[in-house]
Amino acid sequence: METTLTTKALRGGEFIIAESHPEQTFIREDFNEEQKMVLEMCHQFVNTEVLPIIDRIDKLEPGLMPSLLQKAGEQGLLSTSLPEEYGGLAKDFITSTLVNEGLGGGFSFSVAVAAHTGIGTLPILYFGTPEQKQKYIPKLGSGEWKAAYGLTEPNSGSDALGAKTSAKLSEDGKYYILNGQKCWITNGGFADVYTVFAKIDGDKFTGFIIERGMEGFTQGPEEHKMGIKGSSTVQLYFQDCKVPVENVLGEIGKGHLIAFNILNIGRLKLCAAALGGARRSADTAATYAKTREQFKIPIAKFGAIRHKIAEMAIRIWVADAALYRTAFWINEKEQELAASGKTFAEALLGAAEEYAIECSMLKVFGSEVLDFVVDEGVQIHGGNGFSDEYLISKAYRDSRINRIYEGTNEINRLLTVDMVLKRAMKGKLDLMGPAMAVQKELMSIPDFGAGEEGDFANELKYIAQFKKAILMVAGAAVQKLMMQLEKEQEVLMNIADMAIETFHAESALLCTMKLAGQKGLAAVSIERDVMQTYLYDAADRINKAGKDALNSFASGDELNMMHIGLKRFTKVAPFNSKEARRRICDKVLADPNFFF
Repeated sequence: METTLTTKALRGGEFIIAESHPEQTFIREDFNEEQKMVLEMCHQFVNTEVLPIIDRIDKLEPGLMPSLLQKAGEQGLLSTSLPEEYGGLAKDFITSTLVNEGLGGGFSFSVAVAAHTGIGTLPILYFGTPEQKQKYIPKLGSGEWKAAYGLTEPNSGSDALGAKTSAKLSEDGKYYILNGQKCWITNGGFADVYTVFAKIDGDKFTGFIIERGMEGFTQGPEEHKMGIKGSSTVQLYFQDCKVPVENVLGEIGKGHLIAFNILNIGRLKLCAAALGGARRSADTAATYAKTREQFKIPIAKFGAIRHKIAEMAIRIWVADAALYRTAFWINEKEQELAASGKTFAEALLGAAEEYAIECSMLKVFGSEVLDFVVDEGVQIHGGNGFSDEYLISKAYRDSRINRIYEGTNEINRLLTVDMVLKRAMKGKLDLMGPAMAVQKELMSIPDFGAGEEGDFANELKYIAQFKKAILMVAGAAVQKLMMQLEKEQEVLMNIADMAIETFHAESALLCTMKLAGQKGLAAVSIERDVMQTYLYDAADRINKAGKDALNSFASGDELNMMHIGLKRFTKVAPFNSKEARRRICDKVLADPNFFF
Protein backbone atom coordinates (compact mmCIF):
# COMPACT_ATOMS: atom_id res chain seq x y z
CA MET A 1 0.00 0.00 0.00
CA GLU A 2 1.30 3.43 -0.89
CA THR A 3 1.92 5.73 2.02
CA THR A 4 4.05 8.68 2.98
CA LEU A 5 5.07 7.19 6.31
CA THR A 6 8.80 7.04 6.91
CA THR A 7 9.61 6.39 10.54
CA LYS A 8 9.69 2.89 11.96
CA ALA A 9 6.59 1.94 13.95
CA LEU A 10 6.79 1.49 17.70
CA ARG A 11 6.68 -1.95 19.27
CA GLY A 12 3.55 -3.00 21.12
CA GLY A 13 3.19 -1.08 24.40
CA GLU A 14 6.21 1.08 23.61
CA PHE A 15 4.08 4.21 23.31
CA ILE A 16 4.33 4.59 27.11
CA ILE A 17 8.08 5.20 27.02
CA ALA A 18 8.79 6.34 23.46
CA GLU A 19 8.02 9.48 21.52
CA SER A 20 5.88 9.10 18.41
CA HIS A 21 5.92 11.30 15.36
CA PRO A 22 3.23 12.41 12.90
CA GLU A 23 5.14 10.96 9.95
CA GLN A 24 4.88 7.46 11.43
CA THR A 25 1.15 7.83 12.03
CA PHE A 26 -1.40 6.51 9.55
CA ILE A 27 -4.62 8.52 9.49
CA ARG A 28 -7.95 8.34 7.74
CA GLU A 29 -6.79 10.81 5.07
CA ASP A 30 -4.16 8.25 4.03
CA PHE A 31 -6.77 5.80 2.70
CA ASN A 32 -6.11 5.05 -0.97
CA GLU A 33 -8.87 5.20 -3.60
CA GLU A 34 -9.58 1.49 -3.44
CA GLN A 35 -10.03 1.62 0.33
CA LYS A 36 -12.42 4.55 0.01
CA MET A 37 -14.42 2.56 -2.54
CA VAL A 38 -14.57 -0.47 -0.23
CA LEU A 39 -15.86 1.70 2.61
CA GLU A 40 -18.50 3.27 0.38
CA MET A 41 -19.57 -0.18 -0.86
CA CYS A 42 -20.08 -1.29 2.77
CA HIS A 43 -22.18 1.79 3.53
CA GLN A 44 -24.27 1.14 0.42
CA PHE A 45 -24.82 -2.47 1.44
CA VAL A 46 -26.09 -1.44 4.87
CA ASN A 47 -28.29 1.30 3.41
CA THR A 48 -29.87 -0.79 0.64
CA GLU A 49 -29.81 -4.38 1.89
CA VAL A 50 -29.98 -4.16 5.69
CA LEU A 51 -31.77 -1.08 7.01
CA PRO A 52 -34.91 -1.40 4.83
CA ILE A 53 -35.63 -4.83 6.36
CA ILE A 54 -34.23 -4.26 9.85
CA ASP A 55 -37.53 -5.11 11.57
CA ARG A 56 -37.74 -8.42 9.70
CA ILE A 57 -34.17 -9.16 10.74
CA ASP A 58 -34.97 -8.46 14.39
CA LYS A 59 -37.87 -10.91 14.23
CA LEU A 60 -35.44 -13.65 13.20
CA GLU A 61 -37.33 -14.36 10.01
CA PRO A 62 -36.11 -17.83 8.97
CA GLY A 63 -33.44 -17.78 6.29
CA LEU A 64 -33.17 -13.98 6.18
CA MET A 65 -29.81 -13.48 7.91
CA PRO A 66 -28.13 -16.35 6.01
CA SER A 67 -29.37 -14.87 2.74
CA LEU A 68 -27.92 -11.47 3.69
CA LEU A 69 -24.57 -13.06 4.50
CA GLN A 70 -24.64 -14.78 1.13
CA LYS A 71 -25.33 -11.45 -0.60
CA ALA A 72 -22.42 -9.92 1.27
CA GLY A 73 -20.27 -12.84 0.16
CA GLU A 74 -21.26 -12.30 -3.48
CA GLN A 75 -20.03 -8.71 -3.21
CA GLY A 76 -16.70 -9.81 -1.75
CA LEU A 77 -17.39 -8.44 1.73
CA LEU A 78 -16.74 -11.79 3.45
CA SER A 79 -13.47 -12.53 1.68
CA THR A 80 -11.66 -9.18 1.80
CA SER A 81 -8.56 -10.48 3.57
CA LEU A 82 -8.69 -14.13 2.47
CA PRO A 83 -5.85 -15.35 0.20
CA GLU A 84 -6.53 -15.53 -3.52
CA GLU A 85 -5.90 -19.28 -3.55
CA TYR A 86 -9.12 -19.68 -1.54
CA GLY A 87 -11.13 -17.27 -3.67
CA GLY A 88 -10.35 -14.25 -1.50
CA LEU A 89 -9.43 -10.71 -2.47
CA ALA A 90 -6.15 -10.73 -0.47
CA LYS A 91 -6.53 -7.13 0.71
CA ASP A 92 -4.42 -5.69 3.50
CA PHE A 93 -5.30 -5.42 7.17
CA ILE A 94 -6.36 -1.79 6.96
CA THR A 95 -8.87 -2.61 4.21
CA SER A 96 -10.34 -5.51 6.18
CA THR A 97 -10.62 -3.20 9.20
CA LEU A 98 -12.49 -0.71 7.02
CA VAL A 99 -15.02 -3.42 6.11
CA ASN A 100 -15.77 -3.93 9.79
CA GLU A 101 -16.25 -0.21 10.26
CA GLY A 102 -18.35 0.18 7.12
CA LEU A 103 -20.71 -2.63 8.09
CA GLY A 104 -20.70 -1.60 11.77
CA GLY A 105 -23.89 0.43 11.45
CA GLY A 106 -25.94 -2.60 10.44
CA PHE A 107 -27.24 -3.53 13.89
CA SER A 108 -27.66 -7.33 14.23
CA PHE A 109 -26.30 -7.91 10.74
CA SER A 110 -23.01 -6.33 11.85
CA VAL A 111 -22.77 -8.92 14.62
CA ALA A 112 -23.48 -11.81 12.27
CA VAL A 113 -20.97 -10.72 9.64
CA ALA A 114 -18.25 -9.95 12.21
CA ALA A 115 -18.67 -13.36 13.83
CA HIS A 116 -18.62 -15.10 10.46
CA THR A 117 -15.55 -13.35 9.04
CA GLY A 118 -13.70 -13.18 12.35
CA ILE A 119 -13.97 -15.88 14.98
CA GLY A 120 -15.92 -18.11 12.57
CA THR A 121 -13.51 -18.16 9.63
CA LEU A 122 -10.10 -17.11 10.92
CA PRO A 123 -9.37 -20.11 13.21
CA ILE A 124 -9.59 -22.43 10.20
CA LEU A 125 -7.66 -20.03 7.96
CA TYR A 126 -4.82 -19.60 10.44
CA PHE A 127 -4.65 -22.98 12.15
CA GLY A 128 -6.22 -25.40 9.68
CA THR A 129 -4.38 -28.02 7.65
CA PRO A 130 -4.10 -27.42 3.89
CA GLU A 131 -6.95 -29.91 3.42
CA GLN A 132 -9.16 -28.18 6.01
CA LYS A 133 -8.53 -24.76 4.49
CA GLN A 134 -9.25 -26.01 0.97
CA LYS A 135 -12.49 -27.63 2.13
CA TYR A 136 -13.93 -24.79 4.19
CA ILE A 137 -12.40 -21.38 3.37
CA PRO A 138 -13.67 -20.92 -0.22
CA LYS A 139 -17.26 -21.68 0.83
CA LEU A 140 -17.00 -19.45 3.92
CA GLY A 141 -15.54 -16.64 1.82
CA SER A 142 -18.32 -16.86 -0.75
CA GLY A 143 -21.05 -17.01 1.90
CA GLU A 144 -22.26 -20.42 0.74
CA TRP A 145 -21.42 -21.74 4.20
CA LYS A 146 -21.85 -19.73 7.40
CA ALA A 147 -19.54 -19.94 10.40
CA ALA A 148 -19.80 -19.81 14.18
CA TYR A 149 -17.44 -20.19 17.14
CA GLY A 150 -18.04 -22.18 20.31
CA LEU A 151 -15.86 -21.28 23.28
CA THR A 152 -18.07 -20.04 26.12
CA GLU A 153 -19.83 -22.46 28.46
CA PRO A 154 -22.53 -21.89 31.11
CA ASN A 155 -20.02 -22.06 33.96
CA SER A 156 -16.98 -20.56 32.24
CA GLY A 157 -17.39 -17.01 30.99
CA SER A 158 -14.15 -15.05 31.22
CA ASP A 159 -12.37 -18.23 32.35
CA ALA A 160 -12.31 -19.72 28.86
CA LEU A 161 -9.84 -22.46 29.75
CA GLY A 162 -12.17 -23.67 32.51
CA ALA A 163 -14.29 -25.41 29.86
CA LYS A 164 -15.90 -28.70 30.80
CA THR A 165 -16.73 -30.01 27.31
CA SER A 166 -14.79 -33.26 26.93
CA ALA A 167 -13.33 -35.16 24.00
CA LYS A 168 -12.22 -38.79 24.02
CA LEU A 169 -10.68 -40.81 21.21
CA SER A 170 -12.89 -43.65 20.03
CA GLU A 171 -11.63 -47.24 20.33
CA ASP A 172 -11.05 -47.48 16.60
CA GLY A 173 -9.07 -44.20 16.64
CA LYS A 174 -11.21 -42.63 13.90
CA TYR A 175 -13.28 -40.18 15.95
CA TYR A 176 -13.20 -37.95 18.98
CA ILE A 177 -16.35 -38.31 21.06
CA LEU A 178 -17.46 -34.91 22.38
CA ASN A 179 -19.76 -34.36 25.34
CA GLY A 180 -20.78 -31.01 26.78
CA GLN A 181 -22.42 -27.74 25.83
CA LYS A 182 -21.60 -24.23 24.67
CA CYS A 183 -23.65 -21.07 25.16
CA TRP A 184 -24.09 -17.63 23.64
CA ILE A 185 -23.08 -18.86 20.20
CA THR A 186 -23.52 -16.13 17.59
CA ASN A 187 -24.81 -17.48 14.24
CA GLY A 188 -25.32 -20.78 16.05
CA GLY A 189 -28.87 -21.29 14.82
CA PHE A 190 -27.97 -21.37 11.14
CA ALA A 191 -24.21 -21.94 10.83
CA ASP A 192 -22.84 -24.78 8.74
CA VAL A 193 -19.36 -24.84 10.32
CA TYR A 194 -18.38 -24.36 13.97
CA THR A 195 -14.99 -24.00 15.66
CA VAL A 196 -15.50 -25.65 19.04
CA PHE A 197 -13.14 -26.21 21.97
CA ALA A 198 -13.02 -29.25 24.23
CA LYS A 199 -10.56 -30.96 26.56
CA ILE A 200 -9.12 -34.25 25.36
CA ASP A 201 -8.70 -36.67 28.27
CA GLY A 202 -9.71 -33.91 30.69
CA ASP A 203 -6.72 -31.61 30.25
CA LYS A 204 -5.66 -31.08 26.62
CA PHE A 205 -7.61 -27.98 25.53
CA THR A 206 -8.11 -28.48 21.80
CA GLY A 207 -10.00 -27.00 18.86
CA PHE A 208 -12.30 -28.99 16.58
CA ILE A 209 -14.15 -28.22 13.34
CA ILE A 210 -17.76 -29.30 13.74
CA GLU A 211 -20.27 -29.45 10.90
CA ARG A 212 -24.02 -29.07 11.19
CA GLY A 213 -25.62 -32.50 11.03
CA MET A 214 -22.81 -34.42 12.70
CA GLU A 215 -24.14 -37.29 14.78
CA GLY A 216 -24.76 -36.23 18.40
CA PHE A 217 -24.58 -32.47 17.67
CA THR A 218 -27.70 -30.35 18.20
CA GLN A 219 -28.54 -26.68 18.68
CA GLY A 220 -30.91 -25.19 21.25
CA PRO A 221 -33.68 -22.62 20.66
CA GLU A 222 -32.94 -18.95 20.02
CA GLU A 223 -32.14 -16.91 23.12
CA HIS A 224 -34.34 -13.92 23.96
CA LYS A 225 -31.90 -11.03 24.34
CA MET A 226 -32.02 -7.39 25.43
CA GLY A 227 -30.49 -6.27 22.15
CA ILE A 228 -29.09 -7.57 18.85
CA LYS A 229 -32.36 -9.44 18.60
CA GLY A 230 -31.79 -10.28 14.94
CA SER A 231 -28.54 -12.06 15.73
CA SER A 232 -28.95 -15.82 16.08
CA THR A 233 -27.78 -16.85 19.55
CA VAL A 234 -28.20 -20.45 20.72
CA GLN A 235 -26.64 -23.11 22.87
CA LEU A 236 -24.80 -26.05 21.32
CA TYR A 237 -25.15 -29.55 22.71
CA PHE A 238 -22.78 -32.47 22.23
CA GLN A 239 -23.97 -35.91 23.27
CA ASP A 240 -21.49 -38.54 22.17
CA CYS A 241 -20.87 -36.37 19.12
CA LYS A 242 -18.60 -38.16 16.65
CA VAL A 243 -15.98 -35.82 15.18
CA PRO A 244 -13.51 -37.31 12.66
CA VAL A 245 -9.90 -37.09 13.85
CA GLU A 246 -9.06 -35.11 10.70
CA ASN A 247 -11.29 -32.33 12.11
CA VAL A 248 -8.93 -31.55 14.97
CA LEU A 249 -7.95 -27.90 14.50
CA GLY A 250 -4.33 -27.07 15.23
CA GLU A 251 -2.26 -29.06 17.69
CA ILE A 252 -3.78 -31.21 20.40
CA GLY A 253 -3.52 -29.36 23.71
CA LYS A 254 -2.80 -26.04 21.98
CA GLY A 255 -6.37 -24.78 21.63
CA HIS A 256 -5.57 -21.77 23.80
CA LEU A 257 -3.29 -20.47 21.03
CA ILE A 258 -6.26 -20.42 18.67
CA ALA A 259 -8.67 -18.89 21.17
CA PHE A 260 -6.43 -16.10 22.41
CA ASN A 261 -4.69 -15.19 19.15
CA ILE A 262 -8.01 -14.83 17.34
CA LEU A 263 -9.23 -12.54 20.14
CA ASN A 264 -6.44 -10.01 19.52
CA ILE A 265 -7.66 -9.41 15.98
CA GLY A 266 -11.29 -9.59 17.11
CA ARG A 267 -10.81 -6.82 19.65
CA LEU A 268 -9.47 -4.37 17.11
CA LYS A 269 -12.19 -5.33 14.62
CA LEU A 270 -14.84 -4.86 17.31
CA CYS A 271 -13.54 -1.33 17.85
CA ALA A 272 -13.91 -0.74 14.11
CA ALA A 273 -17.48 -2.06 14.08
CA ALA A 274 -18.35 -0.01 17.17
CA LEU A 275 -16.91 3.05 15.46
CA GLY A 276 -19.11 2.42 12.42
CA GLY A 277 -22.16 2.08 14.65
CA ALA A 278 -21.24 5.23 16.56
CA ARG A 279 -20.90 7.22 13.34
CA ARG A 280 -24.37 6.19 12.18
CA SER A 281 -25.99 6.86 15.56
CA ALA A 282 -24.29 10.26 15.93
CA ASP A 283 -25.42 11.20 12.44
CA THR A 284 -28.97 10.11 13.29
CA ALA A 285 -28.95 12.21 16.49
CA ALA A 286 -27.49 15.31 14.83
CA THR A 287 -30.02 15.11 11.97
CA TYR A 288 -32.85 14.77 14.48
CA ALA A 289 -31.59 17.77 16.47
CA LYS A 290 -31.67 19.93 13.34
CA THR A 291 -35.31 19.11 12.60
CA ARG A 292 -36.85 18.70 16.06
CA GLU A 293 -38.23 22.01 17.34
CA GLN A 294 -39.00 23.07 20.90
CA PHE A 295 -40.10 26.60 21.80
CA LYS A 296 -40.28 27.21 18.02
CA ILE A 297 -36.57 26.70 17.40
CA PRO A 298 -34.50 23.58 16.49
CA ILE A 299 -33.06 21.91 19.57
CA ALA A 300 -29.66 21.93 17.80
CA LYS A 301 -29.48 25.62 18.77
CA PHE A 302 -29.57 24.86 22.51
CA GLY A 303 -26.22 24.78 24.29
CA ALA A 304 -26.95 21.57 26.19
CA ILE A 305 -27.71 19.71 22.95
CA ARG A 306 -24.77 21.29 21.14
CA HIS A 307 -22.47 20.04 23.90
CA LYS A 308 -23.73 16.48 23.36
CA ILE A 309 -23.31 16.59 19.59
CA ALA A 310 -19.80 17.99 19.90
CA GLU A 311 -18.77 15.40 22.47
CA MET A 312 -20.01 12.61 20.18
CA ALA A 313 -17.87 14.03 17.39
CA ILE A 314 -14.84 14.35 19.67
CA ARG A 315 -14.93 10.77 20.94
CA ILE A 316 -15.60 9.30 17.49
CA TRP A 317 -12.73 11.28 15.95
CA VAL A 318 -10.31 10.27 18.70
CA ALA A 319 -11.32 6.60 18.45
CA ASP A 320 -10.74 6.75 14.71
CA ALA A 321 -7.25 8.23 15.15
CA ALA A 322 -6.17 5.46 17.53
CA LEU A 323 -7.80 2.66 15.52
CA TYR A 324 -6.09 3.33 12.22
CA ARG A 325 -2.81 4.25 13.86
CA THR A 326 -2.80 0.72 15.31
CA ALA A 327 -4.20 -1.02 12.22
CA PHE A 328 -1.30 0.40 10.22
CA TRP A 329 1.22 -0.88 12.76
CA ILE A 330 -0.29 -4.38 12.51
CA ASN A 331 -0.27 -4.15 8.72
CA GLU A 332 3.40 -3.12 8.71
CA LYS A 333 4.39 -5.82 11.19
CA GLU A 334 2.55 -8.44 9.15
CA GLN A 335 4.47 -7.45 6.02
CA GLU A 336 7.75 -7.45 7.95
CA LEU A 337 7.13 -10.96 9.31
CA ALA A 338 6.03 -12.24 5.90
CA ALA A 339 9.21 -10.85 4.35
CA SER A 340 11.25 -12.70 6.99
CA GLY A 341 9.80 -16.03 5.87
CA LYS A 342 6.81 -16.39 8.18
CA THR A 343 3.70 -18.08 6.77
CA PHE A 344 0.54 -16.13 6.01
CA ALA A 345 -0.96 -17.20 9.34
CA GLU A 346 2.19 -16.67 11.39
CA ALA A 347 2.65 -13.18 9.96
CA LEU A 348 -0.79 -11.78 10.84
CA LEU A 349 -1.12 -13.60 14.16
CA GLY A 350 2.38 -12.49 15.12
CA ALA A 351 1.56 -8.89 14.18
CA ALA A 352 -1.68 -8.93 16.15
CA GLU A 353 0.09 -10.44 19.15
CA GLU A 354 2.76 -7.73 18.99
CA TYR A 355 0.02 -5.11 19.38
CA ALA A 356 -2.25 -7.08 21.71
CA ILE A 357 -1.96 -4.29 24.31
CA GLU A 358 -3.25 -1.71 21.85
CA CYS A 359 -6.00 -4.08 20.65
CA SER A 360 -7.30 -4.43 24.21
CA MET A 361 -7.25 -0.66 24.72
CA LEU A 362 -9.08 -0.08 21.44
CA LYS A 363 -11.76 -2.61 22.35
CA VAL A 364 -12.43 -0.85 25.64
CA PHE A 365 -12.40 2.65 24.19
CA GLY A 366 -14.39 1.86 21.06
CA SER A 367 -17.16 -0.01 22.85
CA GLU A 368 -17.48 2.75 25.45
CA VAL A 369 -17.57 5.45 22.78
CA LEU A 370 -20.47 3.62 21.12
CA ASP A 371 -22.28 3.30 24.45
CA PHE A 372 -21.81 7.03 25.09
CA VAL A 373 -23.03 8.00 21.63
CA VAL A 374 -26.19 5.89 21.69
CA ASP A 375 -27.01 6.98 25.23
CA GLU A 376 -26.71 10.65 24.33
CA GLY A 377 -28.51 9.92 21.07
CA VAL A 378 -31.53 8.67 23.00
CA GLN A 379 -31.33 11.75 25.21
CA ILE A 380 -31.32 14.08 22.20
CA HIS A 381 -34.40 12.28 20.87
CA GLY A 382 -36.15 12.78 24.22
CA GLY A 383 -39.29 10.68 24.63
CA ASN A 384 -39.08 9.58 21.01
CA GLY A 385 -35.75 7.96 21.80
CA PHE A 386 -37.60 5.51 24.02
CA SER A 387 -39.86 4.45 21.17
CA ASP A 388 -39.19 1.46 18.97
CA GLU A 389 -40.25 3.56 16.00
CA TYR A 390 -36.90 5.34 16.14
CA LEU A 391 -33.69 3.49 15.24
CA ILE A 392 -31.78 5.14 18.07
CA SER A 393 -33.64 2.96 20.59
CA LYS A 394 -32.47 -0.14 18.74
CA ALA A 395 -28.91 1.23 18.61
CA TYR A 396 -29.06 1.81 22.38
CA ARG A 397 -30.07 -1.79 23.13
CA ASP A 398 -27.72 -3.32 20.60
CA SER A 399 -24.65 -1.43 21.79
CA ARG A 400 -24.58 -2.85 25.31
CA ILE A 401 -23.20 -6.26 24.38
CA ASN A 402 -19.97 -4.78 23.03
CA ARG A 403 -18.58 -4.18 26.50
CA ILE A 404 -19.05 -7.87 27.29
CA TYR A 405 -17.90 -10.02 24.40
CA GLU A 406 -14.36 -10.36 22.98
CA GLY A 407 -13.35 -10.28 26.65
CA THR A 408 -15.23 -7.95 29.01
CA ASN A 409 -13.90 -4.43 29.29
CA GLU A 410 -12.78 -5.25 32.83
CA ILE A 411 -10.76 -8.22 31.55
CA ASN A 412 -9.26 -6.08 28.79
CA ARG A 413 -8.28 -3.35 31.24
CA LEU A 414 -6.54 -5.93 33.43
CA LEU A 415 -4.87 -7.49 30.39
CA THR A 416 -3.55 -4.12 29.26
CA VAL A 417 -1.48 -3.63 32.40
CA ASP A 418 -0.64 -7.32 32.77
CA MET A 419 0.81 -7.50 29.26
CA VAL A 420 2.84 -4.33 29.72
CA LEU A 421 4.35 -5.58 33.00
CA LYS A 422 5.10 -9.04 31.58
CA ARG A 423 6.87 -7.52 28.58
CA ALA A 424 8.89 -5.37 30.95
CA MET A 425 9.88 -8.41 33.01
CA LYS A 426 10.98 -10.22 29.85
CA GLY A 427 13.07 -7.26 28.75
CA LYS A 428 10.90 -6.45 25.75
CA LEU A 429 9.98 -3.05 27.20
CA ASP A 430 12.44 -0.93 29.19
CA LEU A 431 10.07 0.48 31.77
CA MET A 432 12.60 0.50 34.60
CA GLY A 433 14.86 3.21 33.17
CA PRO A 434 12.07 5.71 32.38
CA ALA A 435 10.30 4.92 35.69
CA MET A 436 13.49 5.60 37.66
CA ALA A 437 13.94 8.87 35.74
CA VAL A 438 10.45 9.95 36.78
CA GLN A 439 11.20 9.10 40.42
CA LYS A 440 14.36 11.20 40.20
CA GLU A 441 12.39 14.06 38.65
CA LEU A 442 9.92 13.93 41.55
CA MET A 443 12.75 14.58 43.99
CA SER A 444 14.14 17.51 42.00
CA ILE A 445 13.08 21.13 41.72
CA PRO A 446 10.62 21.56 38.83
CA ASP A 447 12.02 23.18 35.69
CA PHE A 448 9.97 26.26 34.89
CA GLY A 449 12.02 27.19 31.82
CA ALA A 450 10.53 28.41 28.56
CA GLY A 451 10.49 24.92 27.09
CA GLU A 452 9.85 23.97 23.49
CA GLU A 453 8.25 26.26 20.95
CA GLY A 454 5.96 25.49 18.06
CA ASP A 455 2.31 25.15 17.10
CA PHE A 456 1.81 22.03 19.21
CA ALA A 457 4.47 22.52 21.89
CA ASN A 458 2.02 22.58 24.82
CA GLU A 459 0.14 19.49 23.65
CA LEU A 460 3.37 17.53 23.09
CA LYS A 461 4.41 18.44 26.62
CA TYR A 462 1.05 17.30 28.01
CA ILE A 463 1.41 13.87 26.39
CA ALA A 464 4.96 13.48 27.71
CA GLN A 465 3.73 14.41 31.19
CA PHE A 466 0.77 11.99 31.00
CA LYS A 467 3.25 9.21 30.30
CA LYS A 468 5.27 10.22 33.35
CA ALA A 469 2.10 10.01 35.42
CA ILE A 470 1.56 6.41 34.25
CA LEU A 471 5.15 5.46 34.99
CA MET A 472 5.03 7.07 38.43
CA VAL A 473 1.78 5.37 39.50
CA ALA A 474 2.57 2.00 37.93
CA GLY A 475 6.14 2.03 39.26
CA ALA A 476 4.98 2.84 42.77
CA ALA A 477 2.30 0.13 42.60
CA VAL A 478 4.83 -2.51 41.54
CA GLN A 479 7.30 -1.47 44.27
CA LYS A 480 4.69 -1.28 47.01
CA LEU A 481 2.45 -4.21 46.18
CA MET A 482 4.86 -6.52 44.37
CA MET A 483 3.31 -10.00 44.04
CA GLN A 484 0.03 -8.76 45.50
CA LEU A 485 -0.51 -6.35 42.61
CA GLU A 486 -2.33 -8.91 40.45
CA LYS A 487 -4.98 -9.19 43.18
CA GLU A 488 -5.47 -5.42 43.34
CA GLN A 489 -7.75 -5.21 40.32
CA GLU A 490 -9.00 -1.74 41.18
CA VAL A 491 -5.44 -0.39 41.01
CA LEU A 492 -4.72 -2.20 37.76
CA MET A 493 -7.87 -0.76 36.22
CA ASN A 494 -6.90 2.75 37.34
CA ILE A 495 -3.52 2.36 35.63
CA ALA A 496 -5.20 0.92 32.53
CA ASP A 497 -7.50 3.93 32.32
CA MET A 498 -4.49 6.24 32.49
CA ALA A 499 -2.85 4.30 29.65
CA ILE A 500 -6.01 4.19 27.52
CA GLU A 501 -6.57 7.93 27.89
CA THR A 502 -2.94 8.71 27.09
CA PHE A 503 -2.77 6.47 24.01
CA HIS A 504 -5.92 7.99 22.56
CA ALA A 505 -4.91 11.55 23.43
CA GLU A 506 -1.55 11.02 21.75
CA SER A 507 -3.21 9.47 18.69
CA ALA A 508 -5.47 12.53 18.39
CA LEU A 509 -2.51 14.89 18.66
CA LEU A 510 -0.44 13.01 16.07
CA CYS A 511 -3.37 12.94 13.67
CA THR A 512 -3.89 16.69 14.03
CA MET A 513 -0.20 17.40 13.59
CA LYS A 514 -0.05 15.30 10.44
CA LEU A 515 -3.10 17.03 8.98
CA ALA A 516 -1.62 20.43 9.83
CA GLY A 517 1.56 19.44 8.04
CA GLN A 518 -0.44 18.42 4.96
CA LYS A 519 -2.99 21.23 4.82
CA GLY A 520 -1.62 24.03 6.96
CA LEU A 521 -2.65 24.99 10.48
CA ALA A 522 -5.54 27.22 9.43
CA ALA A 523 -7.19 24.34 7.55
CA VAL A 524 -7.39 22.08 10.62
CA SER A 525 -8.98 24.45 13.13
CA ILE A 526 -11.85 22.05 13.91
CA GLU A 527 -9.55 19.05 14.26
CA ARG A 528 -7.43 21.14 16.61
CA ASP A 529 -10.52 22.04 18.63
CA VAL A 530 -11.38 18.34 18.88
CA MET A 531 -7.87 17.37 19.93
CA GLN A 532 -7.42 20.19 22.44
CA THR A 533 -10.80 19.57 24.05
CA TYR A 534 -10.02 15.88 24.41
CA LEU A 535 -6.59 16.52 25.95
CA TYR A 536 -8.03 19.12 28.33
CA ASP A 537 -10.62 16.63 29.62
CA ALA A 538 -8.24 13.65 29.54
CA ALA A 539 -5.89 15.43 31.94
CA ASP A 540 -8.57 15.43 34.65
CA ARG A 541 -9.51 11.81 34.00
CA ILE A 542 -5.87 10.72 34.21
CA ASN A 543 -5.44 12.71 37.41
CA LYS A 544 -8.51 11.11 39.00
CA ALA A 545 -7.47 7.56 38.06
CA GLY A 546 -3.95 8.21 39.34
CA LYS A 547 -5.17 9.62 42.66
CA ASP A 548 -7.53 6.71 43.21
CA ALA A 549 -4.68 4.26 42.67
CA LEU A 550 -2.15 6.10 44.85
CA ASN A 551 -4.62 6.61 47.68
CA SER A 552 -5.19 2.87 47.89
CA PHE A 553 -1.60 1.81 48.61
CA ALA A 554 0.52 4.84 49.60
CA SER A 555 0.42 7.09 52.66
CA GLY A 556 2.17 9.89 54.51
CA ASP A 557 4.96 11.91 52.93
CA GLU A 558 5.31 9.40 50.08
CA LEU A 559 1.66 9.88 49.12
CA ASN A 560 1.91 13.66 49.39
CA MET A 561 4.99 13.72 47.17
CA MET A 562 3.32 11.59 44.51
CA HIS A 563 0.15 13.67 44.65
CA ILE A 564 2.26 16.75 43.95
CA GLY A 565 3.94 14.90 41.09
CA LEU A 566 0.63 13.74 39.68
CA LYS A 567 -0.74 17.28 39.79
CA ARG A 568 2.35 18.49 37.95
CA PHE A 569 2.10 15.75 35.33
CA THR A 570 -1.58 16.37 34.61
CA LYS A 571 -1.52 20.15 34.62
CA VAL A 572 -2.84 21.81 31.46
CA ALA A 573 -3.38 25.45 30.58
CA PRO A 574 -6.86 27.00 30.88
CA PHE A 575 -8.92 26.22 27.79
CA ASN A 576 -12.36 27.43 26.73
CA SER A 577 -13.86 24.04 25.89
CA LYS A 578 -17.38 25.50 25.69
CA GLU A 579 -16.52 27.66 22.70
CA ALA A 580 -14.48 24.85 21.12
CA ARG A 581 -17.46 22.50 21.40
CA ARG A 582 -19.74 25.12 19.85
CA ARG A 583 -17.42 25.40 16.87
CA ILE A 584 -17.28 21.60 16.55
CA CYS A 585 -21.07 21.37 16.70
CA ASP A 586 -21.41 24.05 14.03
CA LYS A 587 -19.15 22.01 11.77
CA VAL A 588 -21.15 18.82 12.40
CA LEU A 589 -24.47 20.52 11.64
CA ALA A 590 -23.14 22.27 8.53
CA ASP A 591 -21.58 19.16 6.99
CA PRO A 592 -24.14 16.38 6.26
CA ASN A 593 -21.27 13.92 5.71
CA PHE A 594 -19.30 14.86 8.83
CA PHE A 595 -19.54 11.42 10.45
CA PHE A 596 -18.86 9.54 7.22
